[in-house]
Amino acid sequence: MIKWADVIHFTNKGNPAPDKRVEKTEEEWKQILTTEEFQVTRLKGTERSFSSELCSLFDPGIYECKCCGTVLFDASEKFESGTGWPSFTQPIKENAIGYHADKSYGMIRVEVVCNVCDAHLGHVFPDGPPPSGLRYCINAVSLSKTK
Repeated sequence: MIKWADVIHFTNKGNPAPDKRVEKTEEEWKQILTTEEFQVTRLKGTERSFSSELCSLFDPGIYECKCCGTVLFDASEKFESGTGWPSFTQPIKENAIGYHADKSYGMIRVEVVCNVCDAHLGHVFPDGPPPSGLRYCINAVSLSKTK
């Protein structure tokens, strides 16, 4: 189980190696993503809070990266955070997510990305429920729900 100390370690010392890499040019990404998906995943945008039905969807399933299809989260780790974005306590695998320091907007946060294609997903915070205490706050537009 990943804890906040692990998040900080990955952020400062480097992320675990992904199982594979997917790299495309900006033009290739634009061809396969909608304008909003591209803005969020490739340009580190943020969708409006409470703008997606995924916020209130708690059916069993798997959440994949919208860009490359990498499995990121299991619905069993999803919880209602009240923030307006889907929230999870753990990624499906330790090396599915990459962590980067984000000092934008006068804040210090930890950005989370797909570790396979570097798609911006959202941020992780140390204010989630036990046992991990983590809240992966994820843009719904960066996810595809399967199964």
